[in-house]
Amino acid sequence: MLLCDIGNTTYHFYDELSSYKEDIKLFDPSSIKTKIFYICVNSSVKERLDLLPNWVDLSLHVDMSRYYKTMGIDRIMACEAIENGVVVDAGSAITVDVIKGGNFEGGFIYAGVRAMSECYKNISAALEYSFNFELDLDKMPKNSRDAISYGYLGLLYREVTSYGMQVYLTGGDAKQFAKLFLDSQVDELLLFKGMKNIMKKADLC
Repeated sequence: MLLCDIGNTTYHFYDELSSYKEDIKLFDPSSIKTKIFYICVNSSVKERLDLLPNWVDLSLHVDMSRYYKTMGIDRIMACEAIENGVVVDAGSAITVDVIKGGNFEGGFIYAGVRAMSECYKNISAALEYSFNFELDLDKMPKNSRDAISYGYLGLLYREVTSYGMQVYLTGGDAKQFAKLFLDSQVDELLLFKGMKNIMKKADLC
């Protein structure tokens, strides 16, 4: 079984044994002849894949009544991976979603690490610091780096932990946020687990 998560720059493949990525601009999807189950947020790639019968769009098998219309398919798949908990997908943007008893309760979108760093830098060159993910949030900061870290990370930490549920981290900055959410579970394949669950529900396995 070959799964694929297609973003704006890469095809991310997973075949049960390993995962690997291919560049959007260089990879030819018609070069693969076996059946592939995929999700895609890239509209131009999606148009191309619609012409290839061995590429199966899993977004067509999602019960969208459980989510909201404009919710990203990658975010939905991460939610489909768990029964109870808070999913924090730390990518270009940070999405936080709450799932209880397998049901999506809602969520919110927060600025990603790079975007927020640029925001502080644009305010003043004196605020151009990397965030301190090992900051003690029980103490008020007494230096600039910790001050911006507290303002950015402290709000997110308190909101996420306020639900009193297991935190699941995924996305490119997941390991950084694991320094903040000490009892969290980092799962880089969480989205693929959600894809497999959708396949089971749709009897595609």
